[in-house]
Amino acid sequence: MQGLRKENFHCILLDVKNRMIRDVKISEGTLTASLIHPRESFRNAVRESAAAVIFIHNHPSGDPNPSREDIAVTEKLEKAGETLGIKMLDHIIVADGGFTSMLEKGYIGGK
Repeated sequence: MQGLRKENFHCILLDVKNRMIRDVKISEGTLTASLIHPRESFRNAVRESAAAVIFIHNHPSGDPNPSREDIAVTEKLEKAGETLGIKMLDHIIVADGGFTSMLEKGYIGGK
């Protein structure tokens, strides 16, 4: 996803052993934003009976640090996953300057 000129938001669907079922593109946005809503984000995970998901999106700016919006949407996605019984393992931001794991930063798992 590095080098893309627009924000893209993907959901990696995982089975009960955390093996990838498939990679689903949820949305493509603009240079600085992508529309992310829990309903669309989990649609394929529910349809394909995924046990867990990893969300990933890119920052075309090259800066992998999360914005306030990234943090807020991560919290919403985690709550939605809990309600649906689908574990959100991570939300990763990819950029030319590296990547950020929202799990490692403590934004997932109630840290």
